[in-house]
Amino acid sequence: MRRSHQTSLQRGTHRACRRWISALTLGLVLALASPVTADEYDSSNAGHPVRLVAYLLHPVGVLIDYVLLRPAHWLVSNEPMKTIFGHEGKSSSHQHDSEAFYQGD
Repeated sequence: MRRSHQTSLQRGTHRACRRWISALTLGLVLALASPVTADEYDSSNAGHPVRLVAYLLHPVGVLIDYVLLRPAHWLVSNEPMKTIFGHEGKSSSHQHDSEAFYQGD
């Protein structure tokens, strides 16, 4: 009997410790979270017909990218397809050029 009491006491202590750790983790996440605000609404750009079409087509483009293009790139970037399709990794000169472009040099 006494042994089962100790075991249940240990389980209760373990649960209390888990609750404290969960509460501290939640408090830490909430304390470190930065406030977020939405973009300011610009009625002159938001109602443009091309913008409305873009709102509709953007999710379709993202879906095509993730479902078709990325798997296709993965497929041809591995052997033996890499040799067949002539896929080459980024060269160091290409990386340097793109880095200079994005840095404004």
